[in-house]
Amino acid sequence: MKVYSTEKIRNVGIVGHGDTGKTQLVSSMLFTAGMTPRLGKVTDGSTVTDWDEEEIARKISIHTGLAYAEWGAADKIKINFLDTPGYSTFINDTKASLIAADAALILVDAAAGCQVVTEKVWDYATEYDLPRAFVINWMDRELASFDRSLESIQQVFGRGAVPIQLPMGAEKNFKGVVDLVAMKALIYAPDGDGKAKVEDIPADMADAAKAAHETLVEMVAEIDDELMQEFFDKGTLPVEDLKKGLREAVLEKRMYPVLVSSALRNIGSDAILDFIMETFPSPAERGKATAYKEPARKGETIERKIDDKEPLSLFVFKTIADTFAGRISYFKVLSGVLHNDASVANFNRNTVERFQHVEVRQGKTATAINELHAGDIGTIAKLKDTTTGDTLGDKSAALYYPPAHLPEPSITFAIEPKTRADEDRIGVAIHRILEEDPALRFSRDPQTKEFLLAGAGQQHIEVVVAKLRKRYHVDLTLKPPKVAYRETIRVKADAEGKHKKQTGGHGQFGLCRIKMEPLPRGSGFEFVDDVFGGAIPKNWIPSVEKGIRDASERGFLAGFPVVDFRASLYDGKYHDVDSSDMAFRIAGSLAFKEAMKTSRPSLLEPVMHVEVYAPDQYSGDLMGDLSSRRGRIEGSESRGHNVIVRAQVPLSEMLSYATDLTSMTQGRATYSMEFSHYDYVPNEMADKVIAAHKAVHGEALVEEEA
Repeated sequence: MKVYSTEKIRNVGIVGHGDTGKTQLVSSMLFTAGMTPRLGKVTDGSTVTDWDEEEIARKISIHTGLAYAEWGAADKIKINFLDTPGYSTFINDTKASLIAADAALILVDAAAGCQVVTEKVWDYATEYDLPRAFVINWMDRELASFDRSLESIQQVFGRGAVPIQLPMGAEKNFKGVVDLVAMKALIYAPDGDGKAKVEDIPADMADAAKAAHETLVEMVAEIDDELMQEFFDKGTLPVEDLKKGLREAVLEKRMYPVLVSSALRNIGSDAILDFIMETFPSPAERGKATAYKEPARKGETIERKIDDKEPLSLFVFKTIADTFAGRISYFKVLSGVLHNDASVANFNRNTVERFQHVEVRQGKTATAINELHAGDIGTIAKLKDTTTGDTLGDKSAALYYPPAHLPEPSITFAIEPKTRADEDRIGVAIHRILEEDPALRFSRDPQTKEFLLAGAGQQHIEVVVAKLRKRYHVDLTLKPPKVAYRETIRVKADAEGKHKKQTGGHGQFGLCRIKMEPLPRGSGFEFVDDVFGGAIPKNWIPSVEKGIRDASERGFLAGFPVVDFRASLYDGKYHDVDSSDMAFRIAGSLAFKEAMKTSRPSLLEPVMHVEVYAPDQYSGDLMGDLSSRRGRIEGSESRGHNVIVRAQVPLSEMLSYATDLTSMTQGRATYSMEFSHYDYVPNEMADKVIAAHKAVHGEALVEEEA
């Protein structure tokens, strides 16, 4: 495998809504570049980047796939493709992987136009400050419309989205594109090798091409004073100056070129590869990478040039748990040169890792490479301690690159091993899956002893369960989704907790007095030591805190953790002989329970931000349905013949929404949902939740009180 220098590398995130053809386009570009012997297709499971058996079975991307193409005439460049998921359930992986990209190619369905996730991935690209371009894909499909899709893009993202190509024909008659920069027609053979035949623009498209070319030239000229002067003097811009100006405009995020393609018929892929090579930046042109002097995004920031001459640093942005190879770490070299067999410090874990067998990935196929330069992406198997989000590098120049900030899981299922053997294996298997998917949470309910698996949606959890069965032979039963309720307090309370037990020998004695008060939503738990005069010795104060914390985790009303409160320990008593850590821990727990009785305890429920994208004829039905689910409509927005409805809806009302939405709109609507905040549960509903909990756990609670 050839080694590429920083300026010869392009890292491109392929993003967009589900079913816009991201994986198919990557497959077409790999075939056009001669990286694969035949054109892989999503429909028959032969694409390079969707290689996981769950992805092949479901025909959707679940994880970000990595592949590369070598492209160019004499002096080739290396393009690293990050083929990301487009369904909202798996969008966390898209956000985490885009950290490694230096530009984004946003795919838009030629029939549907902009959709919910189109805006979401745009926001990710904005957060990471990525130059970007659009590809209107599926131009060969029924109801495909370039004009309607372009209008949709410009309506949402502004006039900076400018076509640099026009389609030749549409639907079945789509056969090529007009290059508005070179003013030439690119004609493709159906299902060909992706290489265009260059011809003059047909007479019937000459006027439209000329008008679009003039619009492009004017937009580019606006970016630069020299180009503007040249435009005034000559009335146009030469091709070389136009290309140069377009590149500068893209790098400055002032223009977002729009291209067209048919990924399945391999029309337009060579032009997209040329565009990536000529217009998107190399890693060095992105400027500097920002890191922190301390982990967890704390302290002073450091800027490090993406350059071979800087000290070595690399960031692990993804982990795959492979059945045979073990843990595979995907990383981007952000500075310096990584040599095979190097010893590299892991700054987060304070350990040293040996980088034996550094590789580059073509889907699931790994190829050994001797070195990787700044800006390149590679993988390595079987690092001892390294996980997603870790920074490694030269131990004399430590820094910490910030990991992606992912939302908390929105839905929790109880999972039950089918056999004793499955129960024995579940720990190791789940640990491997958690390494691979930072959006998952796994825990065990202290009262019910149930295993709980939390994720971004029902499909997310179902995929994890399928992986556990196929990869690790762990069979699980999914129980109905559990909503992650929380408990909190509404008013201040003052209480005493006293634990006194006398047996033969040493007894047990601990007494503490606490004040509890509510905190703003999202504050969690805060403990304050306000003890004066040694009423409780310092070494036993942490025991009181532990007792309060343990009791708050077990809940008071319905077994859900108590959050958003401050507990202030202000007084107490102890005994020289009988007091102990355990006595004060129990006293803290008792004080918490007493305080809860008078603090107006209340249930909180997760509220989701929901966006529904559907034909505008369903607008009234959608709003009515969301309102009936206790939703608060935040507004709607027309998008061509479609509408986006935004609402805040309690999660407990959304558990069956996917099925209901399909039947309500004949399958023509999509939606995305992410956690927004916690809010109070109405009294009538809270009573039902508490009654249901007591019906199941009543006996356990009685025993605990006894």
